[in-house]
Amino acid sequence: MVTLEDVAKQAGVSLATASRVLNGSTRQVGADLRARVERAAGELGYRANMAAQTLARGASNVIGIVVHDLTDPYFAALADGAMRAAAGEGLLVMVGTTHRDPEQEIAYVATLNAQRVRAVLLAGSRVDDPEVTGRLRDELRRYLDAGGRVACVGQPLLGVDTVAPANREGAAELARALAGLGHTRFAVLAGPPWLITARDRCDGFVTAIRELGLPEPRVVHGPFDRDGGYTAAAETGEATCVFAVNDVMAVGALAAYRERGVRVPEDVSVAGFDDIATLRDQVPALTTVRLPLADLGARALELALDAGETPVVEQVAGEVVLRASVRDLRREPG
Repeated sequence: MVTLEDVAKQAGVSLATASRVLNGSTRQVGADLRARVERAAGELGYRANMAAQTLARGASNVIGIVVHDLTDPYFAALADGAMRAAAGEGLLVMVGTTHRDPEQEIAYVATLNAQRVRAVLLAGSRVDDPEVTGRLRDELRRYLDAGGRVACVGQPLLGVDTVAPANREGAAELARALAGLGHTRFAVLAGPPWLITARDRCDGFVTAIRELGLPEPRVVHGPFDRDGGYTAAAETGEATCVFAVNDVMAVGALAAYRERGVRVPEDVSVAGFDDIATLRDQVPALTTVRLPLADLGARALELALDAGETPVVEQVAGEVVLRASVRDLRREPG
């Protein structure tokens, strides 16, 4: 069977351009490009997908959002940003949660394709598994061939428009800020090594500490959630400062220290990553790297609805926010 991707390759154009020509998009395509696509389609015997034409004309007013875990406030904030943006466009939203199962994510994309939603947003880290990532890319390609639109919040590994948080850079900036407060002995609650977001944040932090000539941080792997942080906090050794690669793990660590009578920040300092709004009232207030989570979700929706000829990757920097959970050792006597 000849696919839209085959036509795009034959014509020497992007998949998006071929889709606009053959699937009824209202977006304008230059006469030369249109002629090349139509000629390639004729040579290959391609037949336009009627369902795709319906989607391209905007008959569906439903957006599908697929996140890893709606109980995690990180994903709740992303979804909320996308849903508010969708409401402003008069669109309805369906939300699915994968519980961090990559197979479930692939299944959601297939289901949303069958339901002919206008666009799909994927929010969450990719996993370090090329075979799984490849199968997800294939499923997304089938949906795009049918006239759908896709955007992702996470790593740019899927060949679609992506809003990419600068995880490695944000963690490195945090490491330098903490070292600037006089800390020299660090531990990292690193999350699972196969989760690319967790790995990038851990690597960025550890690399920055090495570049400063400080002792190697102790790295403790575990689940990427509150309970993972709670358990990993027991293995931080002699560290004076603990970096959890997300805020919910940091909250778990704070709970563990509180139960053991370890004072924060007097006995150990704790920092996280994300700046979850609902966690800002945590006592002590959590030092973290702030990401504009709602804006990330809204921007992903904008990219999906305004897909260009080639995938766009927008890097979003984090901002270090120093709060009471970290002790300033420079002010200590001696």
